[in-house]
Amino acid sequence: MDVLDLARWQFGITTVYHFLMVPLTIGLSVLVAVMQTAWVRTGRHRYYAMTKFWGKLLLINFAAGVVTGIVQEFQFGMTWSAYSRFVGDVFGAPLAMEGLVAFFVESTFLGLWIFGWDRLPKKVHLACAWAFSLATVASAYFIIAANSWMQHPVGAEIVDGRPRLTDIWAVLTNNTTLAAFPHAIAGAFAVAAALLVGIGGWHLWRKGRDGDPEEHDGIWRTSVKLGALVGAVAFAGLAVTGDMQGKLMFQQQPMKMAAAEALCNTEEPAGFSIFAYGDVSRPDCENVKSFTVPALLSFLAHNDFDSQVKGVNELVAEYRAKYGTNYPVDERLGELSGKPIDYVPILPVTYWAFRLMIGLGAISAGIGVLALWLTRRGRVPRTKWFPRMVLAAIALPFLANSLGWIFTEMGRQPFVVVPNPTGVDGMWMFTATGVSSLSAGEVLTSLIALTTVYAVLAVLELFLITKYARAGVEGVLPPDDKTDKTEEGDELAFAY
Repeated sequence: MDVLDLARWQFGITTVYHFLMVPLTIGLSVLVAVMQTAWVRTGRHRYYAMTKFWGKLLLINFAAGVVTGIVQEFQFGMTWSAYSRFVGDVFGAPLAMEGLVAFFVESTFLGLWIFGWDRLPKKVHLACAWAFSLATVASAYFIIAANSWMQHPVGAEIVDGRPRLTDIWAVLTNNTTLAAFPHAIAGAFAVAAALLVGIGGWHLWRKGRDGDPEEHDGIWRTSVKLGALVGAVAFAGLAVTGDMQGKLMFQQQPMKMAAAEALCNTEEPAGFSIFAYGDVSRPDCENVKSFTVPALLSFLAHNDFDSQVKGVNELVAEYRAKYGTNYPVDERLGELSGKPIDYVPILPVTYWAFRLMIGLGAISAGIGVLALWLTRRGRVPRTKWFPRMVLAAIALPFLANSLGWIFTEMGRQPFVVVPNPTGVDGMWMFTATGVSSLSAGEVLTSLIALTTVYAVLAVLELFLITKYARAGVEGVLPPDDKTDKTEEGDELAFAY
């Protein structure tokens, strides 16, 4: 493997791993703030215990996310220095904003929240929880704004061959950002919701298996109910925002969407592919056959059942005319120096990542609704398949989120900065030209080192989360505060 492949593998592995923590931190931090709000407003011990329990899991996940996240920005200079020089004048602003929000606001209020129990007034302590949770959301916005600029460059001009920021407001209000941000936040809530349903459902099942009255039954039942409702709403939000993103991609990155549909040739109207088979390894995709829903892709692309959707082959010709047929002759490009440019993303990745993302998200939401039905009106599931189902479902939105980002990033290849069809000429960059001038051995060494460290962190985080999840409420409450102080009227809130 050459430097380019190794650098892409390194960034892909570390970024996908880091992003497993990010949506859980975002979604769970808001839900924990909601739980604490319920406790402050009602005084019910159930909500206090929920805040403590889910807050403990949040803290474990946040700590791992901070450690793994620091590496991401370092990698820009490590293996992608040419890319960093190209985009640095633009990326500096949103990344600086994210750093200030993440490391100052998040860290400050999280510290106050951790050490402020029984030291700060309840409402002040609650305000710290909301400040931390909203800061995580704001931090995500700035990161998505930076990433969206790579997908659709705006607010800059070319000076001496490099983009120079001219309008930070245009970058922050990029229509790609405005579509991607709510989609990412909905995905974050789907992840947190699945965790509530999975762990809460497992504790309810354990109660039924043991046949003992569970003094914290209301905690787990409320967690399952909250998780199922949030998960269903999140999936609806994903569907709406995903449609918004798809329509923008057809305008801004038509090759990505054509590859996602294995659409070889231009069609008018175009059908939506349900399942495809054939030799998808060929970039011209001529041997790919699809089962389609007639005219649906045209509607998804343009809200018009009769509109035209361009296929891979026609787009390749357009890209060659606009951006060249061959890479420049440069020894830094290695094997790609002077070679023809392949403008077609890896079809199996784009096609199946797109479908699995949607399918796994739908299954996760469906399992949440099913768990809500099975635990209605005080019922306790007793079948062995119930805990296996809800625990396995925890992984689904994590996988869906990762597949969504894999589709987004790999679908824009061979560009690391995608040309804006209506933007400034020359404001784009091939991935192959963005890597650092390093040897394959140097990049391989860092790849092995980082992957090993991340694997150790993964084992440690899973161990800690599993430990405290199994321990339940008893594992996080103070010794003198483990009894259920159910107030009059709580039984009505338990019912569904």
